[in-house]
Amino acid sequence: MTSTEPQATPPARRRGRRPAGEDTRSALLAAAGEVFVEQGYDGATVRAIATRAGVDAAMVNHWFGGKEGLFAKAVLQLPFDPQQTVAALLAGDRADLAERIVRTFLTIWDTNEGGRFTALVRSMTSHDAAAQALRNFFQHMIFERIIGQLGIDQSDLRASLCASQLLGLGLVRYVLRFEPLASSDVDTVVAAIAPTLQRYLTEPIAPAAG
Repeated sequence: MTSTEPQATPPARRRGRRPAGEDTRSALLAAAGEVFVEQGYDGATVRAIATRAGVDAAMVNHWFGGKEGLFAKAVLQLPFDPQQTVAALLAGDRADLAERIVRTFLTIWDTNEGGRFTALVRSMTSHDAAAQALRNFFQHMIFERIIGQLGIDQSDLRASLCASQLLGLGLVRYVLRFEPLASSDVDTVVAAIAPTLQRYLTEPIAPAAG
């Protein structure tokens, strides 16, 4: 006998906000990677990223502490928090600031031979998103913040000079692998690079000739 009972239909797929229990963090990382590439750091908004991920915008602060933290994880894939790192660097004697900066980044990079930094540097000449990611990180997230706390003149120029020094060091050590710099120990590199970086940070910078 054929049953006349109505057959159950499968439930409709949920649309809109992701329900609790789904991997909200992963969804935000995936969406942020797309939005940052499409719109750049300044153009990307927390609301746009959250909308694409299908989550509430408050989840960005909950998981990442804001747009900057999300950018650091989604695009730079940093193994550290930029704000906490800057605070730690500023905690010591100003005269040794450059030494702490160089040692910190060399130690981080040496653990994985440059890591995500190497991939971004290799891509920056052909991909605007990679170049913008590096610029936002070195100049805005790190050195503008550090120099702003020092309260010293020509802050924009100093931030650019410092960024060029550290980015150049990473490029030569991990991507181009110039020897003997590529295989030199951290203490040797710190001793060589830190004095120049310290001058950019705190010492007078002569104005351009008129």
